[in-house]
Amino acid sequence: MRMILLATAALLATPALAQPLGGEHSMLKDLAAAVSPDRQKATIQALVGFGTRHTGSDVKSDRRGIGAARRWIAAEFASASKDCGGRLQVETPSQIMTAERLAGPTEVMDILGVLPGTTDPNRVIVISGHYDSRVTDAKNFTSDAPGANDDGSGTAAVIEAARVLCKRQFPATLVFAALAGEEQGLLGGKVLADHAVARGWFVQANLNNDIVGNTEGIGGQRDNTHVRVFSEGTRTTETPEQANTRRYNGGEVDSPSRNLARFMDRMADDYLTGLDVVMVYRTDRFKRGGDQVEMLKAGFPAVRVTEAVENYNRQHQDLRTENGIKYGDVIEGVDFAYLAQVTRLNVVTMAALASAPRPPAGVDIAGAVSADTTVSWTPQADAAGYRVWWRGTTDPVWKFSRVATGSSLKLTGVNIDDWFFGVSAIGRDGFESPVVFPGPAGTFERGGVVK
Repeated sequence: MRMILLATAALLATPALAQPLGGEHSMLKDLAAAVSPDRQKATIQALVGFGTRHTGSDVKSDRRGIGAARRWIAAEFASASKDCGGRLQVETPSQIMTAERLAGPTEVMDILGVLPGTTDPNRVIVISGHYDSRVTDAKNFTSDAPGANDDGSGTAAVIEAARVLCKRQFPATLVFAALAGEEQGLLGGKVLADHAVARGWFVQANLNNDIVGNTEGIGGQRDNTHVRVFSEGTRTTETPEQANTRRYNGGEVDSPSRNLARFMDRMADDYLTGLDVVMVYRTDRFKRGGDQVEMLKAGFPAVRVTEAVENYNRQHQDLRTENGIKYGDVIEGVDFAYLAQVTRLNVVTMAALASAPRPPAGVDIAGAVSADTTVSWTPQADAAGYRVWWRGTTDPVWKFSRVATGSSLKLTGVNIDDWFFGVSAIGRDGFESPVVFPGPAGTFERGGVVK
């Protein structure tokens, strides 16, 4: 019976599969080619040169400490803006915060480069990385903490993405966010989330890059062809009522963050050579966290981008050599060719998301006690068409699709009981949004509010 169902769905989908999925966009290839590993090396060299970037370190010196680092990052955004017609705006949201890993009340300042969108500026795509660093003792704000890979690599990805992308204009706003206070409890992620809420941003995606430049694992294994993308399965902000509906009808693996990860996987397949996305069905690594967690708590879709293999001798370590083993997060542990590849993935993802229409709202399905399924949605002003997707309930990625216009499509002979469904929006130039799963479980609206 299962084979019959698959054969039927494939037959129905044949006309859709013959239609291009928006086609190949030369702009994305050009943007990927513009990423420079040499510029990223220079960025990390500068960050390492500040000695320590601990959140509680010196804020007055121009040579050492987090104050010097944040002023340097702001200057880098300002320099990029000069090359982009002044379009990149620098913002520095901050809060005075206390934490167990800080000596006392401390200003936690994020440095943002904001590229305003042309037609839908309130829709925001964010790339983030944290610029603070630490050694073995998270409270130690005086010892050298180079933080070359954790998270100089993520910060370099943010700055390089800003340099490349600000030379173009996009319908949606792009935000390039260098965050502080991650090592003291995701404090910069909280500052960013609060800032987004205060600004009333519709954050469609947060791509949090944390530890993205190493290719040598703790056991000596090497991997420079994969990158992990972590995504939550069910929404952090899910209400008990929403959870009951989701448990009964499905949606455990179809949060907006999960479908954002699937979107990134497709971007890698279509536009990158030698780098494949490994989707990990977790919010983060086991019992560990990153700044994307605070964005998820605020109700925004977010993923964590992290290298395929980690080297724990180079994370959160005092600089030393013991038994012939070198410890510490030094620049020699960064593979700049690999870092550039991960940055390219971020760049093409951000450009594709910002160029596509808003993800469909109001996605719903009907067809109980019927041989057919009707998928409906609320039309978007910036969409030229839509694509209705479906896949087996145990399939990890979307398989079948059919193009539609208007606000609904009836899939004759596709039984609602046996498939998961979703809808993406297609722009006039062929750019396509991520897929949206029906109901609160899948909507990209903040907090799962269905509009």
